[in-house]
Amino acid sequence: MAVQHTPNGGPGRFGTWLAEGGLTVDVVRAYDGAPLPERLSHRALLVLGGDYLPDEDERAPWLAATRALVAEALERGVPVFGICLGGQLLARVAGGAVAANHGRPEIGSTRLTLRPEAEDDPLFHGLPPHPTAIGNHVDAVTELPPDARWLALSERCPYQAFAVGDRAWGTQFHPEVTAARVRTWRPERLLRHGFDPVEVVRRAEADEPAASEVWRTVALRFAELVKGR
Repeated sequence: MAVQHTPNGGPGRFGTWLAEGGLTVDVVRAYDGAPLPERLSHRALLVLGGDYLPDEDERAPWLAATRALVAEALERGVPVFGICLGGQLLARVAGGAVAANHGRPEIGSTRLTLRPEAEDDPLFHGLPPHPTAIGNHVDAVTELPPDARWLALSERCPYQAFAVGDRAWGTQFHPEVTAARVRTWRPERLLRHGFDPVEVVRRAEADEPAASEVWRTVALRFAELVKGR
């Protein structure tokens, strides 16, 4: 099951890769009023990105139910993958911290650095040491949960990827976003945060072939882990 928080925040190519790996992705469009289940009946949980903090229940009332599902998944060992807001929400539920407007914004293709812990990780092992991924955030995880494995960082954001136990992963970046999606981003927002819209698109297009290969590998590994649970 995938929880979608905004109209344009669907699973994108990550969902396509999960389907390629043999999973059916049921998307709950919570932003549009679709109800979340009280209990998890699916084999895995995918929590997508959105323009909220993990506990902004007044703006997004479904976040409380989403946090409950993530907590249940962690307790039962149901595989979880959280993207951007989803990763922040995983960090928050597992005992970490998230802050609004923290550090410098990241928008567009971003160079990551994998940490040594990634080499033993079920999803991140054997990846290139410096893959790129699309970023689009001003909020960030400021403290990882206790005993979390810190997997990747970038120049502007230390906690780009992490794992909680052996069944839950969070990313600050967006493995599901393509260069075509980046081309639809509002230029005025990019300029406001100090980014050249033309350069953002150019870099996303140039980096996409290699990045797609990397994050497709991660998605297929997650699908295999779900099927083998």
